[in-house]
Amino acid sequence: MRKDTYSRGVELNSMTPDKEDFEFNDDDGDLSVTTLEIPGPEGQQRQAWDSKIQFLLSVVGYAVGLGNIWRFPYLCQQNGGGAFLIPYVIMLFFEGVPLFYLELGIGQKLRKGSIGVWNHIHPYIGGVGISSCIIGIFVALYYNVIICWCLFYLFSSFRKHLPWSDCPMEGNVTLKECHISGSTSYYWYREALNISPGINDFGGVQFKMLGCLVLGWVIVFACVMRGIKSSGKVMYFTATFPYLVLIAFCIRAVTLPGAGAGLAHMFTPDVSKLQDPKVWLDASTQIFYSLGLGFGSLIAFASYNPPTSNCRRDAIMVSVINCGTSLFASIVVFAVLGFKAMNTHTVCLEDAAETIAAVIPDVNASMISSQEELQHFLQLHNETLHDLGIRNCSLQEELSQTAQGAGLAFIIFAQAIIELPAAPLWSVLFFMMLLTLGLGSMMGTLEGVLTAIFDMNLVTWMKKWMLAGIVCFLSLIVGIIFTTGAGQYWVSLFDSFAATFGLSVVALFEMIGVMYIYGHKRFSSDLEMMVGEKPGIYWQVTWRFIGPLIMLIVFISTLVGCIMNPLEYDAYSVEIAALVKQPYPAWAVAVALLLAITSFAPIPLVAFLRYFNITKVEMDIPASVKRMNTTPSTAAIMNNQENDDDEGSDDSGHNSEFLQQISQFK
Repeated sequence: MRKDTYSRGVELNSMTPDKEDFEFNDDDGDLSVTTLEIPGPEGQQRQAWDSKIQFLLSVVGYAVGLGNIWRFPYLCQQNGGGAFLIPYVIMLFFEGVPLFYLELGIGQKLRKGSIGVWNHIHPYIGGVGISSCIIGIFVALYYNVIICWCLFYLFSSFRKHLPWSDCPMEGNVTLKECHISGSTSYYWYREALNISPGINDFGGVQFKMLGCLVLGWVIVFACVMRGIKSSGKVMYFTATFPYLVLIAFCIRAVTLPGAGAGLAHMFTPDVSKLQDPKVWLDASTQIFYSLGLGFGSLIAFASYNPPTSNCRRDAIMVSVINCGTSLFASIVVFAVLGFKAMNTHTVCLEDAAETIAAVIPDVNASMISSQEELQHFLQLHNETLHDLGIRNCSLQEELSQTAQGAGLAFIIFAQAIIELPAAPLWSVLFFMMLLTLGLGSMMGTLEGVLTAIFDMNLVTWMKKWMLAGIVCFLSLIVGIIFTTGAGQYWVSLFDSFAATFGLSVVALFEMIGVMYIYGHKRFSSDLEMMVGEKPGIYWQVTWRFIGPLIMLIVFISTLVGCIMNPLEYDAYSVEIAALVKQPYPAWAVAVALLLAITSFAPIPLVAFLRYFNITKVEMDIPASVKRMNTTPSTAAIMNNQENDDDEGSDDSGHNSEFLQQISQFK
């Protein structure tokens, strides 16, 4: 291995644009990057990764998130079990890895945030970066609410007896609503959320959740206030701790009774499902969101790398780690859910046996220990037992009652945890794992947003921690709506419409912008200088043809699905203690449309304004390396470089300029 270290010093009175002084050591070991020092009015520094491992952990921590734990297992189970892995791997191969590599490559080459990158490529597609920034803000608004929920359950776990283990009592009788829904479901909807009957009823602010939300934003602010200098350090914990917990859960889960049934239920392939186009669409969207493509965060992360970093290897490595984590998490989840289903199945059989034994004197409860024996007695004494309401007690039905998202984490998995020995310990570990997964993704998302704001050159007078504080504070104020009784409905609304359309449009224009505007030959030359060889036929075909086609199909399919299907949400009914489908009211549909359109509207809007020269929408974005904490003085000094870049945009000048930069690392 090569150990590449560099440092950069710039004199204010003698700096030449586009000339960088690097110190490059070629020893054995891992890549290490020291902080880039740029003089400023207060001695500010321009940041870079401390080491290669810090960069990889940050990207892994960003890409591996809650979706790997509570979304992928559900999709696997609903879309053919093990057969779902076929479209999943195909979409990873043709969509995920190529776009991941493209974002890392263009960010590392141009060394700017998302807005700076797309303005540099062509002014008409400058709106792509703005859309990425808007989507990042939308997602951060509701994603931190999930961190808030994790904090609430984490604090509730520090007890000898978990509060969702039992139903509350009314006198000597179990509360009817809790008896119907179960203790974990009741605790989630009534104690934690105090959920309202529908999105029209806000139900007032739940102050316990508001307190957790405030704490969540304080934690996020502390992590991002100094850019990658602080978030990069935190990633050492947030990127590794979830794997330690998953390993511990896996060792415990596979030894539990029923684990084998749960794993068999998940991975048993149903090849007929592959004929359903929805399965392929689910695989495509899962790959897209799981890797965090289109948010601008990968571009921002790569912009802190030295030009010689092997971004192709990084893209493949992180993509494989992400895919492997999803599979590993599925094993853990369904082993635990198999244990829960087996326990529920056993209790069901015991209750049925006691009921039958009480009615039929010749029958002993010990005579019924399986579903087949229960069915035999039900058929034999049908007239006697018909009106007793004895359940079928099917293990397969219990295994099929899975969920995704909050339902999996805070209801089904919470129920499984209380059946484990030392339940509070496992509860603390589980919700700590969810918390660290959420924080890793949040830090990556905000990194992309904050870098984009700096690229706009609107707040150069402001210190880094001030900007981070303002973004976090405003997000907290807006996020109060998620702590009301209707908070979960608003989370679902944002989750369904804030990024679904925008990300597919952003990804489509990213590939078009790099391949057909920046130029695939020019980009290939850049990668050859950075990686050591030109991209082969696989990369060229996926970037230029297959990738854009997949993004276009995903966008059209999502749009058609929204038009053809009624816009509904799951509302909680107190009467039946369960979720029921309700149509969104007209005002909520208007909000959904506003979120969806706002996420990609800057792309055509910026192109329109610049084409007709209606108003000046260009940001003062110097072609210098844009990173966190770039100072006003540095920006002013580098202004001339942008003009130089515009004049010498031909490939030969571009390549010689970049070669000169690369040569200083040798």
